[in-house]
Amino acid sequence: MNAVAIMKLAEQGKLKVTDKISNYLPGLPRWSDSVSILNLLQYTSGVPNVKWKTVSNDGDNWSDLVHTAKLDFRPGSKYDYNNNNVYLQRRIIASVSGKDFNRYVVEELLNPAGVTDAVMDPTEKDRMMARAFDNKGSIDPLAVPISGWTAFTIEGFYKWTMAIRNFKLISPASTSVILTGYKPGNQSGLGGGMLAGDTIVSHVHDGTARNYQALLADYPAKGRTILLMTNNQQNNLYAFEKSVNNFLDGQGLVPVRKSLRKDLDSRLDSMDCADFMVVYKELKRTAAEEYAFESETTLNEIGYGFLGQNRVDDAICVFEFNTTLFPRSGNVFDSLGEAWYKKANKPKALLNYKRAVELDPGNETAQRIVRELSK
Repeated sequence: MNAVAIMKLAEQGKLKVTDKISNYLPGLPRWSDSVSILNLLQYTSGVPNVKWKTVSNDGDNWSDLVHTAKLDFRPGSKYDYNNNNVYLQRRIIASVSGKDFNRYVVEELLNPAGVTDAVMDPTEKDRMMARAFDNKGSIDPLAVPISGWTAFTIEGFYKWTMAIRNFKLISPASTSVILTGYKPGNQSGLGGGMLAGDTIVSHVHDGTARNYQALLADYPAKGRTILLMTNNQQNNLYAFEKSVNNFLDGQGLVPVRKSLRKDLDSRLDSMDCADFMVVYKELKRTAAEEYAFESETTLNEIGYGFLGQNRVDDAICVFEFNTTLFPRSGNVFDSLGEAWYKKANKPKALLNYKRAVELDPGNETAQRIVRELSK
């Protein structure tokens, strides 16, 4: 919603995506002079993530940003998906349009798209909301620390997808900007995809909020739109989507498994890599059909879980093991290189990024980091 709104305002001449965010959000520290709106759209701003454990509302989050002394990295030099990029876009939209963000979404996006049954920032009073729950049956709260979230019915989700496909809200040129990520595999404002001239070839976007997950996969040339929504996160919607596509193409289905990280989430806090490997090997022996052990993603999710907690050594341990399981995957060496980079071990980071490029020559970010480290 925020990405489309930004491009709509750009088409109206009210902002440029190359503008620095300090133009629209006075009060932020000097680092805001170096962050562009495009950095926010591509998640390359370097702005630290929302402090989910301590932030209770938009005001708390703004206060945190005002007191943030420095960025996590130089804007435009690295991809880091986090919701402060979204939060700042929403504040810019409100500032430029003169409308509260939720009101802007309803009046300028949802209504023109024909979506009449969406709910902005749902609460327990919205009785038709399908509540999300974990594998133990515990129900998630609906309150989210930062505001501006849209809850769709599947019909509304489809209308939104068609509004994007048919350029009902913004032009093909604007759509291209927010459909193109910082590098292949990185999400931008609309996820990812490809245009051929003024026609969308593919549009794929996923999202997660606690135990809610959704996936949009639109393939106009095939006349095919796959929309998936769940209120019990298992990180397996892409497996469902691939199976649907394979079925429609007359090919075989793929295994759909539970998420190992999701099942172990609460226990990972008290595990180091050695503890985890004991559990992993036992589950692989006793529950091979439950989890996607055949996929590199399973261990990558665990490694990034450790990395997100700044437990870099544990992340390196997991990523290194993953490279022994999937030695032909550029992605797993890219992840290991990222972990060594975060540990400030540049020789080992360079070694693994070079291997990532050898296996995946299209990895432009790994190429750039290799050039940087080689200096």
